[in-house]
Amino acid sequence: MNMETFTGGVPVPGYFIREELEARGWSQRDLAFILGCPEPAVNMIISGKRGISPEMAKALGKAFDVPPEFFSNLQNAYDLAQAREPDPGVARRARLQDRYPVREMLKRGWLQETDAALLEIQMAKFLEVESVEEIPHLEHAPKKTVSDDIPATQLAWLFRVKQIAKSITVLTAYSEKKLREALSQLRQLTVDPEEIRNVPRIMMECGVRYVIVEGLPSGKIDGVCFWLDAKSPVIGMSLRFDRIDNFWFVLRHEIEHILRGHGRQYAIIDVDLDKANADSADSEEERIANLEAAFFCIPKDEMDSFIARKQPFFSERDVVGFARRLQVHPGIVVGQVQQRTGRFELLRKYLVKIRQFATSGAIVDGWGDVAPVSI
Repeated sequence: MNMETFTGGVPVPGYFIREELEARGWSQRDLAFILGCPEPAVNMIISGKRGISPEMAKALGKAFDVPPEFFSNLQNAYDLAQAREPDPGVARRARLQDRYPVREMLKRGWLQETDAALLEIQMAKFLEVESVEEIPHLEHAPKKTVSDDIPATQLAWLFRVKQIAKSITVLTAYSEKKLREALSQLRQLTVDPEEIRNVPRIMMECGVRYVIVEGLPSGKIDGVCFWLDAKSPVIGMSLRFDRIDNFWFVLRHEIEHILRGHGRQYAIIDVDLDKANADSADSEEERIANLEAAFFCIPKDEMDSFIARKQPFFSERDVVGFARRLQVHPGIVVGQVQQRTGRFELLRKYLVKIRQFATSGAIVDGWGDVAPVSI
């Protein structure tokens, strides 16, 4: 058999059948007789003009007293050698998708559909690194950075918030004094879910860039705070939980970070704030932010007293009356009672949805809307 029967260094399966026939002193006609098939069919397999089907692999296995997998593996190896090489972009796209939710980012309009090489370049620009080799979390990244400590899905969300924040023109310089004074104004808004629509305006009046970006699947991000420069704080929220209690806790949590200058060196990403409490905080920054957020919603001594007096029976009348006295929405009381007691079935109807109000007047990316910024 000449070398034309080899493809990519792999011979046709018939090459081995011919060698076995010669070793046994059989002819092709003999093999056809043994297999119970026409001689031309055997000739076509030996010459490589026809492949070995699963049925023929079993028959040849019986004829030569070897496992049928021997012949099916020969055929598979030959077929694989004949197959065209795949698009080189397959491996490059797989490497990106293995680390980042690229398909979701394309769907959300954060990246543009293109070939794999340009997609890598887009990712580098998106993550503000100079080259593909510096993209965090990829195996070829040459050095460890702060970004490597942030899960890739969260990192992608963070940089989208950062892109949008950079595009915002703030007419008022950031003022810590104004932001502290705004806390009482914000507290007054907690009575009515519709009043949440005023939050973006108040943030802008304090010089804080305020952005809402829908979270990516499995990101588990609630909010983030960071500074574009020494005078440009940013608060990003995901509205992961579309509930009034969670909204106000997360917002106040991020505001406290800004007031204390947290996030100046690197972004502080907050996850699972629905489970947050001061005792379980993993840093002093988080402990302080948790305390202030909880106190903003309901002062601790008030909440302690209410729970001590009412548990284990929290009637709707008591909860509504307590909320009215504190001038907050009942959902904020219900949220804290659930969190403190673990009774998440209590009065869930008061955990009203707020996304329609939170996104009104805010700069939003997600839920079908794409913020008009590009990389």
